[in-house]
Amino acid sequence: MSHILLTQNTGIILGPVAKLLGYIMEGIFFVIDKIGIPNIGLAIILFTIVIYLLLMPLTIRQQKFSKLQVKMNPELQAIQKKYKNKKDNDSMMAMNMETQAVYAKYGVSPSGSCIQLLIQMPILLALYRVISNIPAYVGKVKEAFFPLVDRLINEQGSVEFLQTFRNAGMYEKQFTNENFVGGVTSYIQNTFVDVLNTASSAEWASLKDHFSNLSEDIDHTLSLLDQYNNFLGLSMSNSPSFTFNEARTTGSVAMMIAAFAIPVLAAVTQWINVKLMPQQETSTDNDQQNTMMQSMKTMNMIMPIMSAVFCYTLPAGMGLYWVAGAVVRSIQQILINKHIDKMDLDEVIKKNEDKAKKKMEKAGQKADKMAAYASMSTKNAGMASKAAVSSKLSQEEKEELVKKSTEYYSKNAKPGSMMAKANMVKQYNEKNNK
Repeated sequence: MSHILLTQNTGIILGPVAKLLGYIMEGIFFVIDKIGIPNIGLAIILFTIVIYLLLMPLTIRQQKFSKLQVKMNPELQAIQKKYKNKKDNDSMMAMNMETQAVYAKYGVSPSGSCIQLLIQMPILLALYRVISNIPAYVGKVKEAFFPLVDRLINEQGSVEFLQTFRNAGMYEKQFTNENFVGGVTSYIQNTFVDVLNTASSAEWASLKDHFSNLSEDIDHTLSLLDQYNNFLGLSMSNSPSFTFNEARTTGSVAMMIAAFAIPVLAAVTQWINVKLMPQQETSTDNDQQNTMMQSMKTMNMIMPIMSAVFCYTLPAGMGLYWVAGAVVRSIQQILINKHIDKMDLDEVIKKNEDKAKKKMEKAGQKADKMAAYASMSTKNAGMASKAAVSSKLSQEEKEELVKKSTEYYSKNAKPGSMMAKANMVKQYNEKNNK
């Protein structure tokens, strides 16, 4: 049943996550209903705040990585410049060792940011399912479709009529599912709710005209849904594009303007997010990095436009979540930036150096030689790197350090990583030189 669109998701990964988030949404709606303001728009805003607060630890780690990456970038660029035209195996190993030392020095991982995003991805996808499928997760909203749905099921030709709705094609598998054909009541009810939940105002009007004997039930359902869905004059179940076209038909200038409110806010808040993110400076010595940075800048310019387009075509409830999420992220970013800016970077580096030394000692390496590579500062990265290597280490010590580092990273290199590929090259060269 994982193909069902607006009933609860039953996927192996997203299903349980969406169900947990659904409990949170239902809890929020229960509270605001008890205080007399049962509104989906308000519930989405509160839901967004709660979820982003729960994700705060992951967000802090991700933003801390971005901030520290900006600070340690000069040291990484100094290492890249140092080994720019050196392609021999020993130089590659030494370069990798110094790069790893810098990452260890700042207490971050090259894949740290990606890991945080991978953890958040199923949560964000499940969020989309919950917000776009409110009746499936909030019992109070689903109740609004009854007793209409039960009476509509018993009406001759109701199934065929619902299949003429604009979004009926999305539910074709549900209408032909064995549970629907076999007469499983709960499955049929869910299918009817699914279709009616995405029905436009015109489709509701046609439903009322076609089944005039159900006019009272239809009016009752529409009254409740309007109470739940209406947020500042906009229906959370309709997309801004639909609202604009409907307002153009009726000649309502105010509604045509209001239809663009959420897409415009989505673009503006996304643009603010981009501006608050730590920005890396380009390096004239690294063409590949400069290309990547330019691509990132281009993407950052496109993202606000994409946000506006998505929010114009998706239901307004999803757009409201997008805007609320951007506002919460902006506030988080400001607070995180202030927190990181107040951090004593030297103290952080010292703690991370101590941790790195202990790890290296356990791996059988000399901690004092590791310090020679990790003692660079962001202000004089290039000079410190050269001084640390030339003044503290003899040629024999350098070779010994590279050898031990190679052995250490060979054991710990991840499949497919640069180190793993470099090890394969070295083994191939050694084999052919025998």
